[in-house]
Amino acid sequence: MMKATTWQLAHGRRLELGRRAVIMGILNVTPDSFSDGGRFASVEAALDQAARMIGEGAAIVDVGGESTRPGAASVTAAQEQARVLPVIEGLARRGDTLISVDTYRAETARLAVEAGAHIVNDVWGLQRDAGIAGVAAGSGAGLAIMHTGRERAKLPDVIDDQIAFLGKSLSIAAAAGVGRDRIVLDPGFGFAKDAGENLELMRRFAELHRLGHPWLVGTSRKRFIGHVTGRDEDGRAAGTAATSVILRLAGAAVFRVHDVAINRDALAVADAMLMSDANGGAR
Repeated sequence: MMKATTWQLAHGRRLELGRRAVIMGILNVTPDSFSDGGRFASVEAALDQAARMIGEGAAIVDVGGESTRPGAASVTAAQEQARVLPVIEGLARRGDTLISVDTYRAETARLAVEAGAHIVNDVWGLQRDAGIAGVAAGSGAGLAIMHTGRERAKLPDVIDDQIAFLGKSLSIAAAAGVGRDRIVLDPGFGFAKDAGENLELMRRFAELHRLGHPWLVGTSRKRFIGHVTGRDEDGRAAGTAATSVILRLAGAAVFRVHDVAINRDALAVADAMLMSDANGGAR
């Protein structure tokens, strides 16, 4: 069984990682996300979807207001904030669900935490707007730092590139005063990585533990799963669940997914196996 640790979050919240897989439900309040763009663009539809994901087992709801798919149109900070802040405020009023904001902008992150978010999830690894690290430090928010290969030259080896990029991100976080117990890392499946690179990253995932932080993974409905299965975005839930199990057995802690129920069940089986192994096997 993997070692348990506590992820410290904003507003005095915390989350145990390691003993059981944690599911983060994806809530894109955008018109153009690659898989579910436009489906949850209204506040009411977004909150209804959040309630469904929570009911199916999501411990965290990750709210994003700008599509990160390749070729997506950029939005202004004001547009992003107009999309995410009412949803975050609504979630915060509805109960004690943990809320994450998917943004690389420091000002959006600051406003989101003020609105009730507990976690800042930065797909640019603090390297697009370094001020986001200061927001996390000042607010006490949990911080998910993602690797990306976009807009730069990558190292030939997938693990070497992870270590180099995320090492720089961790230095930015440390300089801003973000505590180690507030950080999880994300290898950024699908972000400027082809199918072969994504599969190699899964195969060698355990090598990433040398960085000494818990891991969040987001393979959900990604193109490389379609490459393997031949399925389009809406048909990739089973393939996603398979990757979740593989990565759970390799030590991942948090799973960012669109399809909560199937991943919850798959990860429950993985957790039962890990628990049995920790207890010396089935009796």
